[in-house]
Amino acid sequence: MIKKRIAVDMDEVMADSISRFQEWYGRDFQLELTLDTLRGKSPHEAVAPEHQPALRAYPNAEGFFRDLPVIADSQRVLQALSERYEIFVATAAMEFPNSFLDKYRWLEQHFPFISWRNFVFCGDKSILNADYLIDDNAYNFDNFRGEGLLFDAPHNAHDTRHRRVHNWQELGDILL
Repeated sequence: MIKKRIAVDMDEVMADSISRFQEWYGRDFQLELTLDTLRGKSPHEAVAPEHQPALRAYPNAEGFFRDLPVIADSQRVLQALSERYEIFVATAAMEFPNSFLDKYRWLEQHFPFISWRNFVFCGDKSILNADYLIDDNAYNFDNFRGEGLLFDAPHNAHDTRHRRVHNWQELGDILL
C-alpha cells in the first residue's frame, strides 16, 4: 500500500521562531513584542520603522534557528502520523542560507524519527509532490497540488481562504 504524503513546514509549525524574535527584540531594544502586536503582521511590520531592519536581519543571523522551542504536541502527533503517512519537512531555507545547518541539526535532535532523506530545503513549495502541506504561510499553497492546511500563527490571523488548524492536536484529529 502506498502511503499518502504530508509536507510540513518547520518555522511556526514545528519550531517556535516567534519566541526568538521576541527574545532578540527584547535584548536589542528593551521592548516587548507581544503576540497581540504581531496579530496580522510579520515581526518587522509590528515594530517601529527604525527597528525594522534589525528584525528583518534576525533570521539571517548565525544561531537564530539553532535552539528554537518545539511547538507543543508536534513531536507526538508527527510520530503518530509517520506510521500512516510519509512525512517530509519542507522548509524555505533558501530564503535564509545561514539557517541550513541549524535547521538540519534541530530536526535531527527533535524529530529523529524523520529521516534526513525527508528534509526538503526549498524556496518554492509548489514543487512538492504531497497530498497535504501544513504551513503557516498561505502563499505556499499557491500552485500546490495537494490540500493546504494553514497552521494558526499571529501573522496569518486574518487569512480566511484556507482550512485553518489551531494546533497539533487538531491536526491529529483531522489526519489520524
